[in-house]
Amino acid sequence: MSASEVPLRVLAVDDEEPALEELLYLLGQDPRVGTVTPAAGPTEALRRLGRAVEAGPDGEQAVDVVFLDINMPGLDGLELARLLGGFAAPPLIVFVTAHDDFAVRAFDLKAVDYLLKPLRKERFAEAVRRVAELVRAGQGPRPAAAAAPTPEPAPAAGDHIPVELGGVTRFVPVADITYVEAHGDYVRLHTRHGSHLVRVALSTLEEQWRARGFVRIHRSRLVALGRIEELRLDGGNVTVRIGDRVLAVSRRNARELRDLLAAHAAGRAR
Repeated sequence: MSASEVPLRVLAVDDEEPALEELLYLLGQDPRVGTVTPAAGPTEALRRLGRAVEAGPDGEQAVDVVFLDINMPGLDGLELARLLGGFAAPPLIVFVTAHDDFAVRAFDLKAVDYLLKPLRKERFAEAVRRVAELVRAGQGPRPAAAAAPTPEPAPAAGDHIPVELGGVTRFVPVADITYVEAHGDYVRLHTRHGSHLVRVALSTLEEQWRARGFVRIHRSRLVALGRIEELRLDGGNVTVRIGDRVLAVSRRNARELRDLLAAHAAGRAR
């Protein structure tokens, strides 16, 4: 390992003990790998990744890359990878599987590599090399050594968004969010079942979630267009109702909102 490289921090996930042991052995033989943490299934993997998020990119439990089996009971590897895409700084993914028919879906999830069992040492080493190069270039969860400090990254525009609740990382489906309110450097995500505080700019979520039907109705508020149950016009004031909440709409956003609601209603009527 050259001086410019840093040891990789790896999470190895497989529900079959012999396969996990082989994976740990191969990782342990590669000089580019530093720490290797095993997980005997997706539930344990999520628990360890939650701790990694709490530790931050420089913490002892941080993870650069997940070597991940696909065919597992409960939450399979593809579903787990999709959840990880909602992390603020998701780890890199290398799939390790006995099945070759998931490759297209795996690379749609931006996997670094796709290894077929039984594993070949040379092919495995190539996957580790690719991961090491990406981490060294600053494309993994930790920045490149020579890079200037950057602001805390926002959650990615995945199907879920990670939130912290009592020291546990939960994954809230974006589809469950009814509206979002700005609170300084944070936003509060409102769902039918409660709310969650997340450190991210409202403007970032507006950009990421526009294609999902979220629209700004106020300088401090986004709403899910499909969750609006009523638009009220009272003199010069405009409000929307979502469940039992009535939210003010600013004048500058009112016309765009009316147009979007009309288009949304027309699309549903087709």
